[in-house]
Amino acid sequence: MNQPLTEEQQLGIVFERYEPDDVVIRLPFRDDLTNHDFDKGTRSSTVGMTVQYVGAAKRSDLLCHARTVRRRKELIFTGITGTDADGEVVAHAVQTYRIV
Repeated sequence: MNQPLTEEQQLGIVFERYEPDDVVIRLPFRDDLTNHDFDKGTRSSTVGMTVQYVGAAKRSDLLCHARTVRRRKELIFTGITGTDADGEVVAHAVQTYRIV
C-alpha cells in the first residue's frame, strides 16, 4: 500500500540545513504553486499577512473561511478564520492582496 505524500513532498520542500538553532529550507519554483494568471492578464501578490494561532489544532480536518473585508481598485483586504471539526477557532489571519 502506498503511503500518502507528506506536505514537504507535495510542495517539493528541500531542507538545505537542519540544526537546532539554524534551519534553511528551499521551495523550488513551480508554476502550479503561483497565484498569477498571466494568460488572462491578472496578477496578484500578497502585500501583508498576519496569522494568530488561538487554539490547538486537534487531529481533525480543518476548515478555513475567508471573507473580503474591503475591496478597492488594487487592494483587497481579507479576514480568514480556521476552525477544527468541532467548530473551535484555531487560527485567524488578516491578509492584503494587490491586484493589477
